[in-house]
Amino acid sequence: MRILIVGGTGFIGSAIHARLSVEGHECISVSRSPTGLRGVRHVAVDLAQTTDPADWKPILKGIDAVINAAGALQGQDMHGVHISGSGALYAACESEGIRRVILLSAIGANRDTPSVFSRTKREGEAALTSRDLDRVVLRPSVVIGRGAYGGSALLRGLASLPILPVMPDTALIQPVHLDDVVETIAFFTRPNAPSRIALDLPGPLQMTFSDAVALFRRWLRWRPARPLKLPSWAASSFYLMGNVAQTFGWRTPINTTAQAEMRRGATGDPEPWRRETGIAPRDVEAALASEPASVQERWFARLYSLKPLIFGVFGLFWIVTGVISLGPGWNHGMSLLQEGGLEGNFAALTVTAGALADIVIGLAILSRPLSRYGLWAALIISLAYIVIGTALVPRLWSDPLGPMLKIWPVLMLNLVAMAIREDR
Repeated sequence: MRILIVGGTGFIGSAIHARLSVEGHECISVSRSPTGLRGVRHVAVDLAQTTDPADWKPILKGIDAVINAAGALQGQDMHGVHISGSGALYAACESEGIRRVILLSAIGANRDTPSVFSRTKREGEAALTSRDLDRVVLRPSVVIGRGAYGGSALLRGLASLPILPVMPDTALIQPVHLDDVVETIAFFTRPNAPSRIALDLPGPLQMTFSDAVALFRRWLRWRPARPLKLPSWAASSFYLMGNVAQTFGWRTPINTTAQAEMRRGATGDPEPWRRETGIAPRDVEAALASEPASVQERWFARLYSLKPLIFGVFGLFWIVTGVISLGPGWNHGMSLLQEGGLEGNFAALTVTAGALADIVIGLAILSRPLSRYGLWAALIISLAYIVIGTALVPRLWSDPLGPMLKIWPVLMLNLVAMAIREDR
């Protein structure tokens, strides 16, 4: 079969692509990414902006089945992704005679909608079920696997902390292993598989969110962490900080939408799933134990929890450096340039330009879409500071405060930030 996978570069979508390709299907990936995955046939489409069924028809030529694994979180166009864009895709499928459409929704979205995320997920389901298609709606719980993104990455990051923050007002979850979700999708792509059906995909065991974090800590082979129950105001402040990060373009799983969804929980009955497909979801701890964690997983977990601090501190470092240069550090900067032979307006212009460049670099580092350019600019300017400082005021290398020596740790942090900038 030729299968179109919308959201094919995501955490779940890329696993679906790999599995179905191994089974001999020809898979075409669709995502916003202009490049997609290496070695994979890819079509760059912004689902939220592709709301006319006519725009989908050229993409659907020769396609036998469609899997919609696309999803949007807070800070993104959830209505466009879950309803408008997906609805146009379903209308085009119906028009083009493509019968089999599989949608990955979210567990509980059909029962309660405490957030825009779950409400648009439910309306997205309705957009599919209103069409004359051999539709399948699958609602996974929290999906975890060897890879990590979003909530599954957050679990690993929290597992790396020596103190386990226990969030108040969180309900139970039933994590499900990625392989079981992918196996289910493969089942529904087979000839004569049932259709016009909706199934919850929860794991076999209910647990608290803190239990799930402790599960990952055991998998990562660390000693149990001391729990610390956060007061409601502290937990709410973390969620609000996530909202602020999203205004700068960062996709964080900690936000007020996640807060609402965690209060609802992610549980369901796996029996209808097992009965319909013959797939018995595995205990996620046992599934993870079959693939022991290595140093790569431990590095990821620690760096994931440090990443917000690295970018936040590094961006603010550059901004504050520029502000100080324009304010209380002005005279000191001027004296250094004068010592190096620069005088008058040219020295003042140099200090001003350098300070403004520092501020712009810091703002770029804090902004996800601009962070790549900000980090490269920071690296280049740091190296330029070393060369220019050495030429103009070579005594700075022997200064007891080490202004020239301290640039090197800054460079190292710059390289670390560049190494961990990617989300997936």
